[in-house]
Amino acid sequence: MNTPVTIVGAGLGGLTLARVLHLHGVPAVVYEAETSPTARSQGGMLDIHDYNGQLAIEAADLMPGFRDLVLDGRQAMRILSPDGSVLLSKPDDGTGGRPEVLRSELRQLLLDSLPPGTVRWGHKIRDARPVDGGYSLTFTSGTSVVIGLLVGADGAWSRIRPLLCDAAPEYVGIASVETYLFNADTRYPATARAVGGGSMLVSGKGQGIFAHRERGDTLHTYVELSRPLEWFAAIDFTDPMAAAARIAAEFDGWAPELTTLITAGDTAPVLRPHYALSAGQQWKRVTGVTLVGDAAHLTAPNGEGANLAMLDGAELGRALASGGDIEEALASYEDAMFARCAEIAAGKDAVLLESLFGDNAPDNVMQLLNEQNH
Repeated sequence: MNTPVTIVGAGLGGLTLARVLHLHGVPAVVYEAETSPTARSQGGMLDIHDYNGQLAIEAADLMPGFRDLVLDGRQAMRILSPDGSVLLSKPDDGTGGRPEVLRSELRQLLLDSLPPGTVRWGHKIRDARPVDGGYSLTFTSGTSVVIGLLVGADGAWSRIRPLLCDAAPEYVGIASVETYLFNADTRYPATARAVGGGSMLVSGKGQGIFAHRERGDTLHTYVELSRPLEWFAAIDFTDPMAAAARIAAEFDGWAPELTTLITAGDTAPVLRPHYALSAGQQWKRVTGVTLVGDAAHLTAPNGEGANLAMLDGAELGRALASGGDIEEALASYEDAMFARCAEIAAGKDAVLLESLFGDNAPDNVMQLLNEQNH
């Protein structure tokens, strides 16, 4: 195939697609709103699964580089009760299929694998519309391009999605408040022990704390709260100390080594509401355009998002490079992608959210883990 592919969004899905196309000699350009690879934080740890994310990395011929990024020991897991009691402590014995890497390093691995100039930084899409022979993309700078084959890899609030359907993300009733704790082993040893060498989960009705050990003794925490958006809107997140104190107040009575993750955070708390598209969201085939990743199938955080985005990119890249009819390739990709995401986008999310934040948390979490291990 010699038709150039235009990709909107330089996240993991869009970059995997660009890499697979490059391996097969298919020209591609990626338009990205961010001004550079370091324009903003790329988030924390990702567990890359052997049944989807790692398949994409193999398709991108980047497995040796990926293995160099893996942080040993981070597949360890601890589940605690709100009083700090240990309910489960599972070591990383090296046999798990979900090695952990930093999202920013994985993204950089993909960027480094592409020819210079593939990603056009600082190109934020203002408008995308069909024109004769393809699509017109207009950027906030006022410039525009007309292209023939378009892929939206531009996340939850995709500017490309409206070309295919009128679906819009809806708030799922839960938000994360994100903080970091640095040098935890020496400054807050009890908290560092509670988190352990990998991840730690503490859940209660309507709330929970999830923490991850990144490189060294950096702890990355996601405080989860099931509250309406109006509740969060009443918190002044421009005052970090007051915001942290207000969030911590929701965990009154929890063990101090756990609430320290909130009150002693070294970074200002960042609010991240969780949104999702309707379960099983699909669209009818539209000539010359498709979606990957969150643009196609946004769900509440469930551990699969980045993995599915990369697999989408890899599968779409291989379909387009197969040498067949482009529309047949797009249709084949979409059929497989819809089927792949159906289970996750439907029942699994509801089960996960109820287990984490329902009436019987954390007992439900233990039951869910037991079911997954059998």
